[in-house]
Amino acid sequence: MEVKDIIYGLRVKKGLSQDALARKVMVTRQAVSRWENGETVPNTETLKLLSKEFDVSINTLLGTPRKLICQCCGMPLEDDEMIGRDKDGSINEDYCKWCYADGTYTYSDMEDLINVCVKNMVTDNFTEEQARSYMKELLPKLDYWKRYDELSDHGEFEKFKKKLLKEINALHVEGLPEITRLNALVGKYVNLEYTLPNGRNVKFLDDQTTYLGTQSESEFEGDRYFGVLAGMDFILICTYEADRTSPELVLYKKR
Repeated sequence: MEVKDIIYGLRVKKGLSQDALARKVMVTRQAVSRWENGETVPNTETLKLLSKEFDVSINTLLGTPRKLICQCCGMPLEDDEMIGRDKDGSINEDYCKWCYADGTYTYSDMEDLINVCVKNMVTDNFTEEQARSYMKELLPKLDYWKRYDELSDHGEFEKFKKKLLKEINALHVEGLPEITRLNALVGKYVNLEYTLPNGRNVKFLDDQTTYLGTQSESEFEGDRYFGVLAGMDFILICTYEADRTSPELVLYKKR
């Protein structure tokens, strides 16, 4: 799809007139008209404003001319929902939302990232050893790891995770073993619906936000698992069946 058609489609989808869009990105209506007629394309600064206004990547606005990959883990960024965001909510095309969330890099240890990735890469035709070897060769070539001293927060996020782990384990939830690791988890995949005592069904998470969490088997024998999730201002602990059905809220605590 051409740039002119993409901008037109996004504008119409959002219910904006050419005048309204022009005001939002600080150009004239004639400029918007020329984009949509294919006479010109927005400049770099205007593309940034359009990206924020339409909540899509610049790559999408330009018709996806580049194949994006996360510069931390190497994951192909096949659609905008997978892309990380800066603190102001704007899309950062360099990272996936598992490695970069709300302006924060979620991995500061390459070996930790490799361990997480390998679990999701192993197949009948791709062994754990092959996956680990592949990641060890790939990661040092990616921009985040090449510029680690410049980009990293020098362990501040890891300190935050350790603080969370201490708070979670201090709750002494019956049946929950000691939690030793928290991974980045996107809300969309862990936003379960719980039934409260009053019969009301609720969800506590934002599908687009990245949280820290993990899954753990119960110390009691059975088919239920513990799910642990945390953000800057809360800790949530639940249980569910192996396929994440029949979730039950165990604890929701404000931090």
